[in-house]
Amino acid sequence: MAEPGPDTTAGSYTDRLSRLQTARWKQVLDVQAPYRWNLRRLLGDRRVLDVGCGIGRNLANLPAGSVGVDHNQHSVDHCRALGLTAYTVDEFLALEDAPTFDGMLAAHLVEHLPPAGAAPILRPYLRFLSPGARVVLICPQERGYASDATHTVFFDHARLRELAEELGLTVEAERSFPFPRAAGKVFTYNEFVSVARVT
Repeated sequence: MAEPGPDTTAGSYTDRLSRLQTARWKQVLDVQAPYRWNLRRLLGDRRVLDVGCGIGRNLANLPAGSVGVDHNQHSVDHCRALGLTAYTVDEFLALEDAPTFDGMLAAHLVEHLPPAGAAPILRPYLRFLSPGARVVLICPQERGYASDATHTVFFDHARLRELAEELGLTVEAERSFPFPRAAGKVFTYNEFVSVARVT
């Protein structure tokens, strides 16, 4: 039986994400630039609900009015310290005056969840989306999946499509980013990107 991975609710997990994101070489090379561009291309000026926002790497680059949700209180506190609007899951779902969003992002989230756990986690957020809202699902490809001990389920485009359909969404596009699909076996940061629509 495999050893359990790190606890994604712990402060140490937030610290690890922060260390990885602020590595000097990543700052010098601005390795996030293509991913910021891709977010803008995918979501435009929509107000976005970022589910599983972590320490706010994507949330910081989403349009004004966007909101992050995460199950890790330490990560939510980190986002708030950066001036971002973020809530724990319980806080957000208990809001009486939560806004309506034109987009939802779940980036590097569902691969951390238990088998068959993705739809039940994402479904409660659909009521906060306007008709026709865009939903973007992003997961690592093979090399990226193998790089993190907290990954539990490998999602490729076929599996992401099944998830979207289970949620009642219509899939409109599937891409490999930033490189073609073959790169995913050797490049840690190649991603499956699925774009769906609330119908």
